[in-house]
Amino acid sequence: MKLPHRNLLEMLYRSAVEAADPLTGIRHHLPVPPAHGRTVVVGAGKGAAQMAAALESIWPAPLDGIVVTRYGYGCVTRSIEVIEAAHPVPDRAGLDAAKRLFEKVSQLSSSDLVIALICGGGSALLPAPPDGFRLEDEIALNEKLLASGAPISAMNVVRKHFSTIKGGRLAAATDARVVSLIVSDIPGDNPAFVASGPTVPDASTRHDALAVIDYYKLDLSPAVIAYLNSPLADAPFPTSPVFARHEHNVIASAGVSLEVAARVAREHGYTSYILSDSIEGESRDVANVHAAVAREVALRDRPFRTPAILLSGGETTVTLRGADGKGGRNSEFALAFALAIDGYDISALSADTDGIDGSGPHAGAFIDGTTIRRLRASGLDARQLLARNDSFSAFEAIGDFFSPGPTGTNVNDFRAILID
Repeated sequence: MKLPHRNLLEMLYRSAVEAADPLTGIRHHLPVPPAHGRTVVVGAGKGAAQMAAALESIWPAPLDGIVVTRYGYGCVTRSIEVIEAAHPVPDRAGLDAAKRLFEKVSQLSSSDLVIALICGGGSALLPAPPDGFRLEDEIALNEKLLASGAPISAMNVVRKHFSTIKGGRLAAATDARVVSLIVSDIPGDNPAFVASGPTVPDASTRHDALAVIDYYKLDLSPAVIAYLNSPLADAPFPTSPVFARHEHNVIASAGVSLEVAARVAREHGYTSYILSDSIEGESRDVANVHAAVAREVALRDRPFRTPAILLSGGETTVTLRGADGKGGRNSEFALAFALAIDGYDISALSADTDGIDGSGPHAGAFIDGTTIRRLRASGLDARQLLARNDSFSAFEAIGDFFSPGPTGTNVNDFRAILID
Protein backbone atom coordinates (compact mmCIF):
# COMPACT_ATOMS: atom_id res chain seq x y z
CA MET A 1 0.00 0.00 0.00
CA LYS A 2 1.38 3.39 -1.01
CA LEU A 3 1.99 6.11 1.54
CA PRO A 4 -0.14 9.28 1.43
CA HIS A 5 1.58 11.75 -0.88
CA ARG A 6 2.70 14.22 1.77
CA ASN A 7 4.08 11.47 3.98
CA LEU A 8 6.15 10.15 1.10
CA LEU A 9 7.36 13.62 0.08
CA GLU A 10 8.46 14.32 3.64
CA MET A 11 10.19 10.94 3.81
CA LEU A 12 12.14 11.79 0.64
CA TYR A 13 13.19 15.13 2.12
CA ARG A 14 14.36 13.53 5.36
CA SER A 15 16.29 10.82 3.51
CA ALA A 16 18.06 13.53 1.51
CA VAL A 17 18.95 15.42 4.67
CA GLU A 18 20.19 12.26 6.40
CA ALA A 19 22.44 11.56 3.41
CA ALA A 20 24.11 14.92 4.09
CA ASP A 21 24.86 14.04 7.72
CA PRO A 22 28.21 15.72 8.44
CA LEU A 23 29.41 12.87 10.67
CA THR A 24 29.49 10.45 7.75
CA GLY A 25 31.41 12.84 5.52
CA ILE A 26 33.85 13.91 8.23
CA ARG A 27 34.66 10.31 9.14
CA HIS A 28 35.58 9.56 5.53
CA HIS A 29 37.87 12.61 5.23
CA LEU A 30 39.45 12.78 8.67
CA PRO A 31 43.00 14.20 8.50
CA VAL A 32 45.91 12.74 10.46
CA PRO A 33 46.52 14.63 13.75
CA PRO A 34 49.78 16.61 13.84
CA ALA A 35 52.74 14.78 15.38
CA HIS A 36 53.78 17.65 17.65
CA GLY A 37 51.50 20.64 17.13
CA ARG A 38 47.99 21.70 18.09
CA THR A 39 44.73 21.01 16.28
CA VAL A 40 42.51 24.09 16.02
CA VAL A 41 39.01 24.08 14.53
CA VAL A 42 37.41 27.07 12.83
CA GLY A 43 34.18 27.13 10.90
CA ALA A 44 31.12 28.97 9.71
CA GLY A 45 27.69 28.13 8.34
CA LYS A 46 24.21 27.08 9.33
CA GLY A 47 25.41 23.54 10.06
CA ALA A 48 28.80 24.46 11.55
CA ALA A 49 27.89 23.62 15.15
CA GLN A 50 26.68 20.13 14.21
CA MET A 51 29.84 19.62 12.13
CA ALA A 52 31.92 20.62 15.16
CA ALA A 53 30.07 18.19 17.43
CA ALA A 54 30.52 15.41 14.87
CA LEU A 55 34.25 16.08 14.61
CA GLU A 56 34.64 16.09 18.39
CA SER A 57 32.94 12.70 18.64
CA ILE A 58 35.58 10.96 16.49
CA TRP A 59 38.76 13.07 16.77
CA PRO A 60 41.43 11.01 18.55
CA ALA A 61 43.46 13.85 20.10
CA PRO A 62 42.96 17.17 21.96
CA LEU A 63 41.50 20.05 19.97
CA ASP A 64 39.85 23.42 20.48
CA GLY A 65 38.44 26.17 18.30
CA ILE A 66 35.55 28.40 17.32
CA VAL A 67 32.69 28.01 14.85
CA VAL A 68 29.95 30.48 13.93
CA THR A 69 26.36 29.54 13.15
CA ARG A 70 22.99 31.18 12.81
CA TYR A 71 20.93 32.17 15.86
CA GLY A 72 19.06 29.12 17.09
CA TYR A 73 21.30 26.66 15.21
CA GLY A 74 23.82 25.97 17.97
CA CYS A 75 24.25 22.64 19.74
CA VAL A 76 26.22 21.23 22.65
CA THR A 77 29.96 20.83 22.04
CA ARG A 78 32.76 19.88 24.40
CA SER A 79 35.85 21.90 23.50
CA ILE A 80 34.86 23.88 20.41
CA GLU A 81 33.15 27.19 21.15
CA VAL A 82 29.95 27.90 19.22
CA ILE A 83 29.07 31.53 18.48
CA GLU A 84 25.66 32.47 17.08
CA ALA A 85 25.19 35.41 14.73
CA ALA A 86 22.69 36.81 12.23
CA HIS A 87 21.81 35.34 8.85
CA PRO A 88 21.09 36.30 6.05
CA VAL A 89 21.94 39.91 6.99
CA PRO A 90 25.16 40.17 9.07
CA ASP A 91 25.35 41.68 12.56
CA ARG A 92 27.90 42.73 15.20
CA ALA A 93 28.13 39.22 16.65
CA GLY A 94 29.29 37.90 13.27
CA LEU A 95 31.78 40.76 12.93
CA ASP A 96 33.31 39.94 16.33
CA ALA A 97 33.36 36.22 15.50
CA ALA A 98 35.19 36.79 12.22
CA LYS A 99 37.84 38.77 14.08
CA ARG A 100 38.27 35.99 16.64
CA LEU A 101 38.64 33.32 13.94
CA PHE A 102 41.29 35.39 12.22
CA GLU A 103 43.20 35.92 15.46
CA LYS A 104 42.92 32.21 16.33
CA VAL A 105 44.63 30.96 13.18
CA SER A 106 47.19 33.75 12.87
CA GLN A 107 48.87 32.61 16.11
CA LEU A 108 49.62 29.08 14.85
CA SER A 109 52.88 27.60 13.55
CA SER A 110 53.75 25.24 10.73
CA SER A 111 53.57 22.30 13.18
CA ASP A 112 49.88 22.93 13.82
CA LEU A 113 46.75 21.79 12.00
CA VAL A 114 43.65 23.86 11.25
CA ILE A 115 40.45 21.97 10.44
CA ALA A 116 37.99 24.33 8.75
CA LEU A 117 34.32 23.28 8.88
CA ILE A 118 32.55 25.24 6.16
CA CYS A 119 28.94 25.10 4.97
CA GLY A 120 26.23 27.31 3.50
CA GLY A 121 25.43 30.56 5.26
CA GLY A 122 29.04 31.30 6.16
CA SER A 123 29.21 34.42 3.98
CA ALA A 124 26.68 36.32 6.08
CA LEU A 125 27.99 34.86 9.34
CA LEU A 126 31.54 36.14 8.73
CA PRO A 127 31.27 39.85 7.94
CA ALA A 128 34.74 41.41 7.74
CA PRO A 129 34.63 44.66 5.76
CA PRO A 130 37.89 46.12 4.43
CA ASP A 131 39.81 48.76 6.36
CA GLY A 132 38.01 52.09 6.26
CA PHE A 133 34.56 50.51 5.98
CA ARG A 134 31.98 49.64 8.63
CA LEU A 135 29.68 46.71 9.27
CA GLU A 136 26.84 48.85 7.90
CA ASP A 137 28.62 48.96 4.53
CA GLU A 138 28.74 45.17 4.33
CA ILE A 139 25.11 44.93 5.45
CA ALA A 140 24.05 47.33 2.69
CA LEU A 141 26.01 45.33 0.11
CA ASN A 142 24.48 42.08 1.32
CA GLU A 143 20.93 43.45 1.18
CA LYS A 144 21.46 44.68 -2.39
CA LEU A 145 22.83 41.30 -3.44
CA LEU A 146 19.96 39.38 -1.82
CA ALA A 147 17.38 41.52 -3.62
CA SER A 148 19.14 41.43 -7.00
CA GLY A 149 18.16 37.96 -8.24
CA ALA A 150 21.84 37.10 -8.79
CA PRO A 151 22.79 33.42 -8.34
CA ILE A 152 24.77 32.54 -5.23
CA SER A 153 27.99 32.03 -7.21
CA ALA A 154 27.79 35.58 -8.56
CA MET A 155 26.93 37.04 -5.14
CA ASN A 156 29.91 35.33 -3.58
CA VAL A 157 32.31 36.73 -6.19
CA VAL A 158 31.33 40.21 -4.99
CA ARG A 159 31.35 39.27 -1.30
CA LYS A 160 34.82 37.74 -1.40
CA HIS A 161 36.36 40.90 -2.85
CA PHE A 162 34.75 43.16 -0.25
CA SER A 163 36.17 41.24 2.69
CA THR A 164 39.28 40.64 4.76
CA ILE A 165 38.40 36.99 5.55
CA LYS A 166 36.72 35.49 2.46
CA GLY A 167 38.36 34.38 -0.77
CA GLY A 168 40.98 32.25 0.98
CA ARG A 169 42.16 35.05 3.24
CA LEU A 170 41.46 33.17 6.49
CA ALA A 171 43.67 30.27 5.36
CA ALA A 172 46.32 32.66 4.04
CA ALA A 173 46.62 34.22 7.52
CA THR A 174 48.19 31.14 9.13
CA ASP A 175 51.43 29.18 8.89
CA ALA A 176 49.56 26.01 9.90
CA ARG A 177 48.39 23.34 7.50
CA VAL A 178 44.69 23.84 6.70
CA VAL A 179 42.27 21.02 5.87
CA SER A 180 38.80 22.27 4.87
CA LEU A 181 35.80 19.94 5.21
CA ILE A 182 32.93 21.41 3.21
CA VAL A 183 29.21 20.72 2.99
CA SER A 184 28.30 22.19 -0.39
CA ASP A 185 25.18 24.26 -0.95
CA ILE A 186 26.49 25.57 -4.27
CA PRO A 187 25.21 24.35 -7.66
CA GLY A 188 28.16 22.54 -9.21
CA ASP A 189 29.87 22.09 -5.80
CA ASN A 190 32.73 24.53 -6.36
CA PRO A 191 34.28 24.54 -2.84
CA ALA A 192 35.59 28.08 -3.26
CA PHE A 193 32.03 29.39 -3.56
CA VAL A 194 30.71 27.80 -0.36
CA ALA A 195 30.51 30.60 2.24
CA SER A 196 32.59 32.68 -0.20
CA GLY A 197 35.56 30.41 0.47
CA PRO A 198 37.20 31.73 3.65
CA THR A 199 39.77 28.92 3.39
CA VAL A 200 39.55 28.05 -0.33
CA PRO A 201 40.66 30.61 -2.94
CA ASP A 202 39.41 30.77 -6.49
CA ALA A 203 40.54 32.51 -9.64
CA SER A 204 37.84 35.19 -9.85
CA THR A 205 39.06 38.79 -9.76
CA ARG A 206 37.79 42.17 -8.62
CA HIS A 207 37.03 42.84 -12.29
CA ASP A 208 34.65 39.87 -12.22
CA ALA A 209 33.02 41.38 -9.12
CA LEU A 210 32.56 44.69 -10.92
CA ALA A 211 31.05 42.86 -13.90
CA VAL A 212 28.45 41.23 -11.58
CA ILE A 213 27.61 44.63 -10.10
CA ASP A 214 27.17 46.10 -13.57
CA TYR A 215 25.11 43.19 -14.93
CA TYR A 216 22.67 43.17 -12.01
CA LYS A 217 22.61 46.97 -11.81
CA LEU A 218 23.51 47.07 -8.12
CA ASP A 219 23.27 50.60 -6.76
CA LEU A 220 26.30 50.59 -4.46
CA SER A 221 28.00 53.53 -2.79
CA PRO A 222 30.82 55.32 -4.67
CA ALA A 223 33.21 54.32 -1.87
CA VAL A 224 32.50 50.61 -2.36
CA ILE A 225 32.88 50.89 -6.14
CA ALA A 226 36.14 52.79 -5.72
CA TYR A 227 37.47 50.12 -3.39
CA LEU A 228 36.59 47.30 -5.81
CA ASN A 229 38.38 49.23 -8.56
CA SER A 230 41.58 49.31 -6.49
CA PRO A 231 44.26 46.59 -6.06
CA LEU A 232 43.33 46.50 -2.37
CA ALA A 233 40.35 44.33 -3.34
CA ASP A 234 42.52 41.64 -4.93
CA ALA A 235 42.19 38.23 -3.26
CA PRO A 236 44.96 35.60 -3.18
CA PHE A 237 45.03 33.23 -6.14
CA PRO A 238 44.92 29.42 -5.82
CA THR A 239 48.48 29.28 -7.18
CA SER A 240 49.86 31.28 -4.25
CA PRO A 241 52.55 29.31 -2.33
CA VAL A 242 50.70 29.99 0.91
CA PHE A 243 48.14 27.31 -0.06
CA ALA A 244 50.71 24.65 -1.01
CA ARG A 245 50.14 22.49 2.10
CA HIS A 246 46.40 22.99 2.28
CA GLU A 247 43.66 20.65 1.09
CA HIS A 248 39.88 20.73 0.85
CA ASN A 249 37.20 18.05 0.60
CA VAL A 250 33.49 18.33 -0.23
CA ILE A 251 32.00 15.89 2.28
CA ALA A 252 28.30 16.26 1.39
CA SER A 253 26.43 17.60 -1.64
CA ALA A 254 23.03 17.84 -3.29
CA GLY A 255 23.92 15.18 -5.85
CA VAL A 256 24.47 12.48 -3.23
CA SER A 257 21.31 13.48 -1.33
CA LEU A 258 19.15 13.32 -4.46
CA GLU A 259 20.48 9.87 -5.33
CA VAL A 260 19.43 8.60 -1.90
CA ALA A 261 15.97 10.18 -2.26
CA ALA A 262 15.61 8.58 -5.70
CA ARG A 263 16.36 5.16 -4.22
CA VAL A 264 13.77 5.65 -1.47
CA ALA A 265 11.18 6.69 -4.08
CA ARG A 266 11.83 3.48 -6.04
CA GLU A 267 11.45 1.41 -2.87
CA HIS A 268 7.92 2.85 -2.54
CA GLY A 269 6.83 1.94 -6.05
CA TYR A 270 7.70 5.08 -8.03
CA THR A 271 10.06 5.47 -10.93
CA SER A 272 12.37 8.31 -9.93
CA TYR A 273 14.23 10.79 -12.10
CA ILE A 274 16.82 13.36 -11.05
CA LEU A 275 16.38 16.39 -13.30
CA SER A 276 19.50 18.14 -11.99
CA ASP A 277 21.31 18.85 -8.72
CA SER A 278 22.42 22.32 -9.81
CA ILE A 279 19.39 24.27 -11.02
CA GLU A 280 19.63 28.04 -10.79
CA GLY A 281 17.39 30.89 -11.94
CA GLU A 282 14.39 32.92 -10.87
CA SER A 283 12.22 30.78 -8.56
CA ARG A 284 8.96 31.40 -10.43
CA ASP A 285 10.59 30.66 -13.80
CA VAL A 286 12.15 27.44 -12.54
CA ALA A 287 8.73 26.50 -11.12
CA ASN A 288 7.04 27.01 -14.49
CA VAL A 289 9.58 24.76 -16.25
CA HIS A 290 9.21 22.03 -13.61
CA ALA A 291 5.42 22.31 -13.88
CA ALA A 292 5.50 22.03 -17.68
CA VAL A 293 7.45 18.76 -17.42
CA ALA A 294 5.12 17.45 -14.69
CA ARG A 295 2.01 18.26 -16.76
CA GLU A 296 3.50 16.47 -19.78
CA VAL A 297 4.08 13.39 -17.65
CA ALA A 298 0.58 13.55 -16.15
CA LEU A 299 -1.15 14.01 -19.51
CA ARG A 300 0.94 11.93 -21.92
CA ASP A 301 3.26 9.69 -19.91
CA ARG A 302 6.28 11.38 -21.47
CA PRO A 303 9.18 11.93 -21.16
CA PHE A 304 8.72 9.78 -18.01
CA ARG A 305 6.12 7.13 -17.25
CA THR A 306 3.81 7.36 -14.24
CA PRO A 307 3.73 6.79 -11.37
CA ALA A 308 6.81 9.00 -11.23
CA ILE A 309 8.73 11.24 -8.86
CA LEU A 310 10.88 14.03 -10.27
CA LEU A 311 13.72 15.32 -8.08
CA SER A 312 15.89 18.39 -8.38
CA GLY A 313 18.28 20.53 -6.35
CA GLY A 314 20.32 23.70 -6.69
CA GLU A 315 19.57 27.21 -5.55
CA THR A 316 17.00 29.49 -7.13
CA THR A 317 16.73 33.22 -6.53
CA VAL A 318 13.99 35.78 -6.00
CA THR A 319 14.17 39.25 -7.49
CA LEU A 320 12.26 41.60 -5.19
CA ARG A 321 10.03 43.95 -7.13
CA GLY A 322 9.65 46.71 -4.59
CA ALA A 323 6.73 44.93 -2.92
CA ASP A 324 6.23 44.38 0.79
CA GLY A 325 5.69 40.63 0.59
CA LYS A 326 7.24 37.96 2.75
CA GLY A 327 8.61 34.51 2.00
CA GLY A 328 11.61 32.62 0.65
CA ARG A 329 12.79 31.13 -2.61
CA ASN A 330 11.23 27.72 -1.94
CA SER A 331 7.82 29.06 -0.98
CA GLU A 332 7.93 31.36 -4.03
CA PHE A 333 8.71 28.32 -6.19
CA ALA A 334 5.82 26.48 -4.52
CA LEU A 335 3.28 29.24 -5.17
CA ALA A 336 4.27 29.61 -8.84
CA PHE A 337 4.25 25.82 -9.25
CA ALA A 338 0.78 25.57 -7.66
CA LEU A 339 -0.58 28.06 -10.19
CA ALA A 340 0.88 26.04 -13.06
CA ILE A 341 -0.49 22.62 -11.93
CA ASP A 342 -3.90 23.78 -10.72
CA GLY A 343 -6.37 20.91 -11.08
CA TYR A 344 -3.80 18.24 -11.94
CA ASP A 345 -3.12 15.06 -9.95
CA ILE A 346 0.33 16.31 -9.01
CA SER A 347 1.80 16.83 -5.53
CA ALA A 348 5.13 18.41 -4.60
CA LEU A 349 7.40 19.65 -1.84
CA SER A 350 9.93 22.44 -2.24
CA ALA A 351 12.12 23.03 0.81
CA ASP A 352 15.58 24.13 1.91
CA THR A 353 17.66 21.30 3.36
CA ASP A 354 18.90 23.48 6.23
CA GLY A 355 15.32 23.73 7.55
CA ILE A 356 14.86 27.46 6.92
CA ASP A 357 13.68 29.11 3.70
CA GLY A 358 15.18 32.61 3.58
CA SER A 359 14.64 34.38 6.89
CA GLY A 360 11.30 32.84 7.88
CA PRO A 361 10.58 29.95 10.26
CA HIS A 362 9.69 27.40 7.55
CA ALA A 363 11.76 25.26 5.17
CA GLY A 364 9.28 25.52 2.30
CA ALA A 365 5.81 24.30 1.41
CA PHE A 366 3.67 21.43 0.13
CA ILE A 367 1.58 21.97 -3.00
CA ASP A 368 -0.89 19.94 -5.03
CA GLY A 369 -3.63 20.33 -7.60
CA THR A 370 -6.01 21.73 -4.97
CA THR A 371 -3.72 24.46 -3.56
CA ILE A 372 -5.10 27.29 -5.70
CA ARG A 373 -8.72 26.30 -5.09
CA ARG A 374 -8.12 26.30 -1.34
CA LEU A 375 -6.45 29.71 -1.54
CA ARG A 376 -9.49 31.06 -3.38
CA ALA A 377 -11.74 29.64 -0.68
CA SER A 378 -9.64 31.59 1.84
CA GLY A 379 -10.29 34.80 -0.09
CA LEU A 380 -6.75 35.04 -1.53
CA ASP A 381 -5.61 35.62 -5.10
CA ALA A 382 -2.47 33.53 -5.74
CA ARG A 383 -1.37 35.63 -8.73
CA GLN A 384 -1.54 38.86 -6.75
CA LEU A 385 0.40 37.30 -3.89
CA LEU A 386 3.07 36.06 -6.29
CA ALA A 387 3.29 39.47 -7.94
CA ARG A 388 4.26 41.05 -4.63
CA ASN A 389 6.56 38.19 -3.49
CA ASP A 390 4.15 37.26 -0.69
CA SER A 391 4.20 33.47 -0.71
CA PHE A 392 4.22 33.52 3.11
CA SER A 393 0.64 34.82 3.29
CA ALA A 394 -0.51 32.12 0.87
CA PHE A 395 0.81 29.09 2.70
CA GLU A 396 0.15 30.49 6.15
CA ALA A 397 -3.52 30.87 5.22
CA ILE A 398 -3.98 27.24 4.14
CA GLY A 399 -1.54 25.64 6.58
CA ASP A 400 0.73 24.05 3.96
CA PHE A 401 4.10 25.21 5.22
CA PHE A 402 6.72 22.53 5.86
CA SER A 403 8.61 23.19 9.10
CA PRO A 404 11.14 20.51 10.07
CA GLY A 405 13.29 22.91 12.12
CA PRO A 406 17.10 23.27 11.81
CA THR A 407 18.56 20.12 10.26
CA GLY A 408 22.25 20.59 11.03
CA THR A 409 23.29 20.40 7.39
CA ASN A 410 22.78 22.37 4.17
CA VAL A 411 22.94 21.03 0.61
CA ASN A 412 20.57 23.65 -0.73
CA ASP A 413 17.09 23.35 -2.19
CA PHE A 414 15.24 20.04 -2.40
CA ARG A 415 12.29 19.57 -4.76
CA ALA A 416 10.23 16.42 -5.15
CA ILE A 417 7.30 16.25 -7.57
CA LEU A 418 4.97 13.25 -7.41
CA ILE A 419 2.79 12.37 -10.41
CA ASP A 420 0.28 9.54 -9.93
